[in-house]
Amino acid sequence: MASAFSTMSKRRICILGGCGGIGRSLVAACVENGADVAVMDLKSALERHPPPPSVMSIEIDGTDEASVTTAFGRLEASWGALDGFVNSAGFLIEKRKLADTPASEFDITMAGNLRMTFLVSKAAMKLLEKGDAPSLVNISSGLAALVRPDYGPYGATKAAMIALTKTLALEHAPRVRCNAIGPGLVDTAFLRGGTGRSDENKTINVDVSLYNATIPMRRIAVPDDLVEPVMFLLGPQSAYMTGQTLWVNGGAYMP
Repeated sequence: MASAFSTMSKRRICILGGCGGIGRSLVAACVENGADVAVMDLKSALERHPPPPSVMSIEIDGTDEASVTTAFGRLEASWGALDGFVNSAGFLIEKRKLADTPASEFDITMAGNLRMTFLVSKAAMKLLEKGDAPSLVNISSGLAALVRPDYGPYGATKAAMIALTKTLALEHAPRVRCNAIGPGLVDTAFLRGGTGRSDENKTINVDVSLYNATIPMRRIAVPDDLVEPVMFLLGPQSAYMTGQTLWVNGGAYMP
């Protein structure tokens, strides 16, 4: 079977969070394989990691409905439709126990992950419905199912993201396929404070040696580990898959 990469030629793919570590790897793969690519991200992220010249750059605040409307309006004016949409954005303030989490911090986490997913999914669906074999991919987290202390609000938003993905799959079948990826820890700026908000060269905020010891594959993931699974869900090789979650975690979670 041919690689999913070989099916990307001339497909219109939008990547939300395309300036992040995972996003940049996805953008590079899509561009290399002939897709038309648009990146949506925060202004600070677009300035720190500008996409390649051939890629459309669109500033967005996914928690703000007006910003989402403007961003997708620009995309619609340029392309008219979407063939693929990847939501690789994510937000985590800091690790703490639920009992020590202020309500304001809980609300911010919900807005940065769950409300954002709701808003961008609604906007993307309008364009995907007009696309060619359209596919939506939400990048969730292994913490959606493999619950760990100190990640309560974040894990809850990612579990809800999977529930939203399933609902979208049911409501938009058979026209649009909707699936999710559930990665384990990935060595990106996210573990250092976030793309556009932190120094990507500083030490990550987890004990990698301790983490690796718990993983059957004995290593933390890198962005490229997520590229082929996402491409698979975007492409025709997964044409009979919708409402599913691929757990890409080195064997840490085996449902």
